Amino acid sequence: MMTRRQRIIKLLEERDYSPGELALALELRGKGARKVIIEDLKAIQKTLKREGKVLLIKPAECRKCGFVFRPEIHVPSRCPRCKSEWIEEPRFKIEAR
Repeated sequence: MMTRRQRIIKLLEERDYSPGELALALELRGKGARKVIIEDLKAIQKTLKREGKVLLIKPAECRKCGFVFRPEIHVPSRCPRCKSEWIEEPRFKIEAR
């Protein structure tokens, strides 16, 4: 049986996912599900460096004004430019170097 982080790695090697999509794929529910995924992604990023793989990050983007956030393992709650909460989550994918 695979751990949650091993399952996340397997999913991200196949295609890109947002934290919300990963939570659904892993059947995690509740308010803290995305936070758990974010913490797992941070740990996975460190693990991948040792394996010669890289976690690619498509940054979050404001759907209202188009502001693009820094590519980081974080889901912003509000746009700093227009203050909208209509944010497209960042997307993550694993690739070999």
